[in-house]
Amino acid sequence: MQFNMESVKTFFNVHLHKISADTLGWLAAIVLHCATLPSLLALMTGLSDNAPSIDIVLLLWTGLVLLFAKAIVLKDSLNIITIGVGFIAQAVMMSLILFK
Repeated sequence: MQFNMESVKTFFNVHLHKISADTLGWLAAIVLHCATLPSLLALMTGLSDNAPSIDIVLLLWTGLVLLFAKAIVLKDSLNIITIGVGFIAQAVMMSLILFK
């Protein structure tokens, strides 16, 4: 197999924007899920008794639900799995705090 610089350039010109857009969308979902993680972990470990503000949690979850709906419409399995696992993890953490 011969290394052809022209084929590498063609590949990046054709596919880089899609790879970048998908990666950024995936990272956005992860960052949104992690927004309340520090305060929930501090609450679980007893380092803090301050729960995250309900308006922040509701706005984050609304944004995630909208991203989840978009992923379902587009049949984007990576985002469906990522956001679904994030919802499950947050629900488990919140239930551990609530039923502590």
